[in-house]
Amino acid sequence: MDPLGAPSQFVDVESLPGWTDACEAKQLDSHQNAVEKAQADVRSPFPYRKDINAKIILWKGDVALLNCTAIVNTSNESLTDKNPVSESIFMHAGPDLRDELQKLKGCRTGEAKLTKGFNLAARFIIHTVGPKYKTRYRTAAESSLYSCYRNVLQLAKEQAMCSVGFCVINSLKRCYPLEDATHIALRTVRRFLEIHGETLEKVVFAVSELEEATYQKLLPLYFPRSLEEEIQSLPYLPADIGNAEGEPVVPERQIRITEKPGVPDDASDEEGLEADLSFIGSHAFARMEGDVDKQRRLILQGQLSEAALQKQHQRNYNRWLCQARAEDLSDIASLKALYQTGVDNCGRTVMVVVGRNIPVTLIDMEKALLYFIHVMDHIAVKEYVLVYFHTLTNDYNQLDSNFLKKLYDVVDAKYKRNLKALYFVHPTFRSKGRWSPWKIASSEASNIFKNVWHIPLPIWST
Repeated sequence: MDPLGAPSQFVDVESLPGWTDACEAKQLDSHQNAVEKAQADVRSPFPYRKDINAKIILWKGDVALLNCTAIVNTSNESLTDKNPVSESIFMHAGPDLRDELQKLKGCRTGEAKLTKGFNLAARFIIHTVGPKYKTRYRTAAESSLYSCYRNVLQLAKEQAMCSVGFCVINSLKRCYPLEDATHIALRTVRRFLEIHGETLEKVVFAVSELEEATYQKLLPLYFPRSLEEEIQSLPYLPADIGNAEGEPVVPERQIRITEKPGVPDDASDEEGLEADLSFIGSHAFARMEGDVDKQRRLILQGQLSEAALQKQHQRNYNRWLCQARAEDLSDIASLKALYQTGVDNCGRTVMVVVGRNIPVTLIDMEKALLYFIHVMDHIAVKEYVLVYFHTLTNDYNQLDSNFLKKLYDVVDAKYKRNLKALYFVHPTFRSKGRWSPWKIASSEASNIFKNVWHIPLPIWST
């Protein structure tokens, strides 16, 4: 709280200049004006709209100091990230904010969660988790960053908020290119205001000195302040401007419906069922075998053949593997809970699982399962050994039997066939019961876990 009579450190959004007022649009010479008037029928997908521009504010400053309905905090999945934005918000909000965050039990990448503002001038804080950027996972990162901005705006709409102060969600720690991220941020906000503009009065982009130049450069593309600026900016728009809501578009994922998929337009309608089926192609629908619902019903009734069951299981595992390769799992990898550590006396790969490094209550266990598949897929093609260290674990590190059963049900047959031994180091009475074969899966598991050794220390060569 500011001392009596001292000027407040907080900044009222109503006192900040709007995007339209921040600087006048550059005037063009008469010749250029004439050329652009001749091209006035060529409009930008983000046309000049004075009503939307009046809602936008670009401000160089600390988002924690904004006096608005809600500000945005960028963090990690456990909501404990230490970055300049988060640390400033925690400092000004007071200790009550940390207590409130513990009740949320984390936040997944792309999601948004709400807390009170406590000692801030802002009434609420919207917490979101931006993606970690890797070139090979660019599509996933773009979709996640879009979800961050979209979910924040959606939450603001649902809570009838008047104003929102955005920090730059893609922090430097997460390696997201600033310019690419700014395109996603600006177009997502623009599309939201086009559809739900009546719900928000002000949207503030609070940026640092390093980020200000990029926002000044790209804002005219999505929020042109005049018809001239709109046409000027048109050549600089990226090829991918997203769909009607600003979401990145991946052509391979678009659903295309035609009257006769794969059949040339000049094919005769009279050919009927005798048409050449070679035109159908090799897309997912063409490869589908049988009625999927019927297959699942037969599985439940125990009437599906062993070969069909194996085929169904293989397809299911391949879906998990594809997802594991596409997902950003760097946060799970950083836990160092699963790693390779040499070979045993028989030359078999030894994989180590460290129980105390698995904060079960703080991480997404589905992502942990994806990471296990991502790491183990190429290991399990040969004989291997698992060593599980239960040392110094507590209630927050206990893998429950449901997760172990799901792991067993999902993994491919090679995992079970090539697992030759499982060493359990420093077990407890409770853990022995949890890892028992009959607790994990069917009687088939006994073939895998027949070489489970509960030992004080393992012995293998490195």
